[in-house]
Amino acid sequence: MPSEIKLPSLGENIDSGDVLSVLVSEGDTVTVDQDLLEIETDKATMPVPSPEAGTITKILVGEGDTVKVGAPIFEIEAGAAAPAAAPEPAPPASEPEPEPAPQAAAPAPAAPPAPEPAAPAPVAPSPVPTPAVAALEPAQQAHTPVTVAAGAVDTPGDGHSSAAAGPAVRRLARELGVDLRRVRPNGAAGRITEEDVQAYVRQSNQRAQAPSPTGVTPPGAVGSDSQGAVRVEKMSRMRQAIARNMVASYTTIPQLTNFDDVDVSELEKIRKQSKDDYAARGLKLTQLPFLVKAIAGALKKHPVVNASVDMEQSTVIYKEYVNIGVAVDSERGLVVPVLRDVDRMSISQIASELDRIVTKAREGSLTLEDMQGGTFTISNMGAVGGTYSTPLINSPEVAILLVGRSRMLPWVVGDGAIEPRLVMPLSLTYDHRVVDGADAARFVNDLKGLLAAPGRLLLAP
Repeated sequence: MPSEIKLPSLGENIDSGDVLSVLVSEGDTVTVDQDLLEIETDKATMPVPSPEAGTITKILVGEGDTVKVGAPIFEIEAGAAAPAAAPEPAPPASEPEPEPAPQAAAPAPAAPPAPEPAAPAPVAPSPVPTPAVAALEPAQQAHTPVTVAAGAVDTPGDGHSSAAAGPAVRRLARELGVDLRRVRPNGAAGRITEEDVQAYVRQSNQRAQAPSPTGVTPPGAVGSDSQGAVRVEKMSRMRQAIARNMVASYTTIPQLTNFDDVDVSELEKIRKQSKDDYAARGLKLTQLPFLVKAIAGALKKHPVVNASVDMEQSTVIYKEYVNIGVAVDSERGLVVPVLRDVDRMSISQIASELDRIVTKAREGSLTLEDMQGGTFTISNMGAVGGTYSTPLINSPEVAILLVGRSRMLPWVVGDGAIEPRLVMPLSLTYDHRVVDGADAARFVNDLKGLLAAPGRLLLAP
């Protein structure tokens, strides 16, 4: 008798999530810990694995559904083998006539009775852009999603409601804003291919010019207002969480920003001299590991910047550890993975750990643990060409540093001579309930001293 698979705990204080994609179909045989679906919470996207082996007999959720923790998401026949595997190949072929096809005839009946006429030859797909990462490097490539009109293509029958597709196809669909449940599959065993997604987009865009008969513009559709055409999209859970957190930060924390510059010419020389050694180990050496190391040193010297405040208890909590969050601009929104105990790391170790978390951010595989426990945050606007800004504090932290793009400027050196030097802009926002202006200035001055004389960083424990 089938049993239910329920949505497991997603982390502390998280009671629900949105289904991003269903990774299995009814009739599929799964193993223990095989991923069944991807779910998005306020803070992360994560797979939900199967707690047992067996055959999926019923899918109870679909893409876009909001599911509570503990709610049933699948029905599974524990320990059951694939229905078509036990008999010899001949019997399934000898029973094509029964009208209500039983579930035991899994692979063949799953395909549509008659495929649609072949679509025009698809154009070569554009490469999917890699999300920009706050790594103090050149700007990222922008990506414009394709507008897809709701209802442009008929919804396939129930046999395709689970949208059988591989990870690459699902990723392409997310990039283009396509609901896979609306795409008719033409691949083997009823699976959706990249060509199917591209054909759907072409057909949708051809029909998108027709005005909505009702005048209503639902999420995901095109429409118009008094000024012209518009496109409406529902905010993802992560974007909703970012919005709530930014409003809370802006309206509840008295924030000030200290702007400054630092000469990083010597640091850049050391980086260039060392980058080939790091490349031989598969690591790209940017200025970011040096910056993280310098911030860790300054935080140890100024514990008030490495703290949090509890106004209900009228207390300030000084952190004896240094965990630095690094803001990453991912395809699903801003994420802040955390480097732990960076004050105990060398620059080489920091570079390696940065590579690990940035890779996870690119792949969308960060866990809640990866993004919790930060005591200070770095945000990099230099990757897109900015200089100064006023970053908002990532509560419950009391400060955040925004780094702009380093550029060559005339700089006074030595006895008053002016030389062209590589200058990095810094913007430190701090919580004035805890950090005074003088505290912020002293912190930035010590940070600048470490960045301007990077030999001190290399000799630091």
